[in-house]
Amino acid sequence: MLTQFGNNPRSKPAFIIGNGINRYGAPDGAINAWDTMLLQLYQAFADSAVTHIPHGISLTEFYDSLTLINHSEDVSLQKAFCALMANWQPTAHHNAIVEWAKAHNAPILTTNFEETLSADQGLNLYHSNPKRFTDYYPWGSHFAPHNLDDPTNAFAIWHINGMQRYARSVRLGLSHYMGSVERARALLHKGGKGRLFANDDLSHWNGSSTWLQILFSNDLVFIGLGLESSEIFIRWLLIERAKYFKAYPQRQRAAYFIYAQEALTPGQTLFLSAVGVTLLKQNTYQAIYETPWAS
Repeated sequence: MLTQFGNNPRSKPAFIIGNGINRYGAPDGAINAWDTMLLQLYQAFADSAVTHIPHGISLTEFYDSLTLINHSEDVSLQKAFCALMANWQPTAHHNAIVEWAKAHNAPILTTNFEETLSADQGLNLYHSNPKRFTDYYPWGSHFAPHNLDDPTNAFAIWHINGMQRYARSVRLGLSHYMGSVERARALLHKGGKGRLFANDDLSHWNGSSTWLQILFSNDLVFIGLGLESSEIFIRWLLIERAKYFKAYPQRQRAAYFIYAQEALTPGQTLFLSAVGVTLLKQNTYQAIYETPWAS
């Protein structure tokens, strides 16, 4: 699946990695699925004997429901959720993917909160614009071997939905993701000549020091993400990305959705096709998380 990049000198791959990387090869009984973790949180902080997430409510809405009925007001639910990931460790396939990205100067964007991808890699945490850093939205923060001049052409690990070390940044509820949409929309569409959609120089706009620069400048490879209808923020970003390339066709970049075994729903297929994402089905999960990175 990596031949698309090796055979194209113009390609600029960037990986967007979801929680599938943590679930692959995990031991039986491991609690590392978002729905299981949210259910555990609900059982701990709500006066309710809920044993499963009922049909008709998304994971983000389920979390927001907990915030409304939580009787432990002195407890940060975001911190409690982060505590569930305290002992997560990288495995061989985490390190193999990161090593490939380092060798090819490919950025990694992850929707995960914990730091299993950056652990054991000898990376430092940098803030692209320290004076504008906020632990609510650390969008300029990244793990890298050194400071970056151009985030689109250098390896670093960026966290789209927040970082475990900054619990307030962790996006769990629908309200959280709506806040992310508002923040991204301002960078893309507001600010006069500094907005993305009005800027002739892609290297100098209001979001050029954040991971948004990579999302709009690189060829994207999605791994371990479902991109289902509940993933509101990342889907909205793909819509905006498609609109941007429609307005500036000379800046068009590819995107690939890697998946295995389960067939996609008709809605997923329709949406991904509409936003310019190519579907690449693999026969096994090993073909995603192990085989490509061994060479």
